[in-house]
Amino acid sequence: MFDAAVGFAVDNDLVLEMIQTSPNLEHNYSTSGGFQRAWINHVCLSTFLDWLQGDITPHARVHPNTAALPSFWEVVNGTAISFDNSRLVLLPTLAMDVDELRVPQEWVDIPELVADYYLAVQLNSDAGWMRVFGYTTHQQLKTVGVYDAGDRTYSLESDHLISDLNVLWVTRQLSPEEITRAPVAPLPPLPQTQADNLLQRLSNADIKFPRLEVPFPIWGALIAHGGWRQRLYELRQGIVQPASIGKWLEEGVSNFAQQLGWKRQQFTALSSGMRSRESQESILGLSRQILVAGNTYELRVFPKGNPDEQIWRFELRCANPENMIPVGFELRLLTEDLQQFPNNEDRAITPVEELSVEVMLESGEGLVWEVIPLPREYEPEILRF
Repeated sequence: MFDAAVGFAVDNDLVLEMIQTSPNLEHNYSTSGGFQRAWINHVCLSTFLDWLQGDITPHARVHPNTAALPSFWEVVNGTAISFDNSRLVLLPTLAMDVDELRVPQEWVDIPELVADYYLAVQLNSDAGWMRVFGYTTHQQLKTVGVYDAGDRTYSLESDHLISDLNVLWVTRQLSPEEITRAPVAPLPPLPQTQADNLLQRLSNADIKFPRLEVPFPIWGALIAHGGWRQRLYELRQGIVQPASIGKWLEEGVSNFAQQLGWKRQQFTALSSGMRSRESQESILGLSRQILVAGNTYELRVFPKGNPDEQIWRFELRCANPENMIPVGFELRLLTEDLQQFPNNEDRAITPVEELSVEVMLESGEGLVWEVIPLPREYEPEILRF
């Protein structure tokens, strides 16, 4: 193993010396196959991203975010990386004889997960190297690729792959108008009741390939939702009781939520109906920073009023108190299945210091927050109360 991703070319293929990494991943997986898949993808991502950021673009990052990786690797092979307003997916394999690229349907037919480029990567863990032996575009996969309904993959033989990865960077410079993505039909919405039933059914770790257990449109809609995909991962690890905001406030924020940026924080608020300084009180709540349109904002969540009433206030503020929230920004709350409800949003029609929404909730109820324009690294996240 090696400490840095050193690249060299063999027959135009990019070969990288693997970054030293431990197979003892921080996260659990429900099957031995899931663990191996996670390890392969972890090594592939660490090595390739280190090279990509160092040699091509320093702004490359995991998509949608690093915290989401275990929930993907539990059920599907591949890792997405965003760079320069584009996206690629790494598809690693340990096979010694490689003659094709196989792409799980999730990366091709789920609109939220579609990428511009798909890279075929061979890993040789014994020798300590990995090789990018070709790439293709989403457009090519959909028009030339062969779909296998048995394992729900699109495949391209190596003859149809571009072996020299430098072609990708040169093409982006010389032909930025190149069409890389084919049209993808939206998936039908998944009702909350159906999602709950699916999560319970697919939580059984004896089901080795949950992605093949239900029709693809239903499966795709389930895992496209970051909150449901994370819940499926937790259930397959035996975590039956989902973490709640109340528990975070009492016992501390969970590791997963910390990775997303959530932390406990004391806020100063005015007592109801009072405007004097003497009426200010300190309230324990949660906050996280988000990046929207290049600027940093703070999202806050804290209880309000009588605890028995279960009233919660969501606020969006600029991280820099001297700045204002621009016209057109929205703070919106949705049900778990992403449906709107009365008085669920606040919109800036003039520059404002904050946007806020207050809701009264039942114990155990979940909400999904959303900010428009969408923050970087955003995907639906269920906050349970």
